[in-house]
Parts: sequence; C-alpha cells; structure tokens
Amino acid sequence: MAMIFLGGSHDIYELPEPAIVRIGAIVTAEHGVLIGDAPGADAEMQGLLAGYNYEHVGVFCAADTPRNNLGDWAVYPVPPPAGARGFEAHAPKDREMARRADFGLMVWDGMSPGTCLNVLRLAMVNKPCVIYDMARGSIATAYGTDDWRAMLRHAGPDVRRQIEARMTPDERLALPV
Repeated sequence: MAMIFLGGSHDIYELPEPAIVRIGAIVTAEHGVLIGDAPGADAEMQGLLAGYNYEHVGVFCAADTPRNNLGDWAVYPVPPPAGARGFEAHAPKDREMARRADFGLMVWDGMSPGTCLNVLRLAMVNKPCVIYDMARGSIATAYGTDDWRAMLRHAGPDVRRQIEARMTPDERLALPV
C-alpha cells in the first residue's frame, strides 16, 4: 500500500475537480493517506475522505488532539520544539508526513509557504508530488528539486521571502543560486 501525503493551503475551501477525482482514485486503490489537521485544504480533503467512509487515513497534529479529524481516524501527534509557535509548531509534523510518504498531492494557492515547503520536502528525496496550483489554474508534478524550483519561480518575492525564512539549512540547499 502506497502512502500519500495530502495537503494544501489554509485559504482553500473548495478543492479543484481534478484533485477530487485524484483523491477518489486514491480511495479506489486503497492507498494510505497521511494528512494534517489544519483548516482549509486539509479539512476539505478530510471531509471528502470521510464522505467515502475511508479508513486508511492518519491525521498528524502538533498537539495531543487534532484541530480537525473529520473521520475519527488514527491520530499521530508530533510535538513541536519547546516554545514553538505558528509555522514552527507545525513544521515537524509536516516533515514527518513527508518522511513517511511515498507520494504527495498538494493544493496550492500560490501563496502558502507551508504548502510550497511540503512539495520541497518530498522533492528533496525524489518522492513525486502532484501540485494543483489554484492561482495559475495548472497541474504539475514535482519529481525533484529542479521541478520545485520551477514551481517557486511562480511565487512572488514576498512568498519567496516567507519560504526562505521557514527553511532548515538542508532545505536552503535547494534554493536557486
């Protein structure tokens, strides 16, 4: 059973039709799903999976109790570093999902640094990730860091600065020179 890391931007409250179809194919193929507990795309994807009564789902969260677990699935808390807030509190769970996944599927609004970094985390270890770019109305697959850099070229300078501010030293190695 392949493990698929599903994720996306907090500001997306309606999934694109191709992503809905792809998630249906994941269910049909009975792949495992690793998903976060955030509002927005994560919760929308959880709602879709719950509608299928799909059981092969693990919800990852930074706290003991997830913010969203719409299918009453298994919960995998990944504690943040002491004193971490905001993205710093959620990055460890995202890194863990990327580590455990075989593939990714992200719905990106063109602005979310976290979603962009999740694509990078998969790309750094050559795990393919399908990206539904809502801002550009496009679909692409990142197979490695060159593909991630192509995705990054479509982000504005403010988004790029936010991404760079959140990167680990290892993740910074993927930045264009």
